Amino acid sequence: MTLKNVICDIDGVLMYDNKAVEGAGAFLHRLIDNDVPIVLLTNYPSQTAQDLANRFHSAGIEVPASLFYTSAMATADFLSQQPGKKAYVIGEGALVHELYKAGFTITDVNPDFVIVGETRSYNWEMMHKGAYFVANGARFIATNPDTHAKGFVPGCGALCAGIEKISGRSPFYVGKPSPYIIRAALNRIHAHSEETIIIGDNLRTDILAGFQAGLKTALVLSGVSQQQDVENVPFRPDWVFPSVASIDLADLNES
Repeated sequence: MTLKNVICDIDGVLMYDNKAVEGAGAFLHRLIDNDVPIVLLTNYPSQTAQDLANRFHSAGIEVPASLFYTSAMATADFLSQQPGKKAYVIGEGALVHELYKAGFTITDVNPDFVIVGETRSYNWEMMHKGAYFVANGARFIATNPDTHAKGFVPGCGALCAGIEKISGRSPFYVGKPSPYIIRAALNRIHAHSEETIIIGDNLRTDILAGFQAGLKTALVLSGVSQQQDVENVPFRPDWVFPSVASIDLADLNES
């Protein structure tokens, strides 16, 4: 086994809000300078790849937009392989942008799909229309299952709950821990699972997704999950590190 590729979560691993985790810049530039294929992967669907590159730039880390892959991008990639091109969308501009790029028409007239991301403008009418369309045959797709973000800000999973209860149908979640988004990320860098490591701070999303997709996994303790949490899940990360500052791919290949 030789690790040649890296999929890395963003929040809690490389960034705290809009500040860089200590050592994150050096870690990324070490990979980039050694031509290691990288995907910076996030379940958050409300920023474009360029938005994320700008966010890193503001934190003092220069990385190209091409390295970023979001659940909105993965959702568009997934749907481009499905029949139907009309979608009712509950989400922000970044999700709509990716769907337009994939050739979708955004409509509230007989949509093929109801697609939910995250939006602060969620309201009664959106829930009503979404549930009505799903109950009448539209396929229910969601960017990610996260119920909330820091400070109990409602996430995509929470926005889906009302539609699910009313319609009686559950969405297909594209984002972590779904192995689909990991497979899509691997395809972007033409990588094989057995040669790839995923680095994340959340056992139940990042590490579980990597485990289900057959990747090696590294948990960092700079975010959501802590060492004691490892005992509470039925799977184990391959490595545990205090932060990305402690990770060297060459050392992992020798271990």
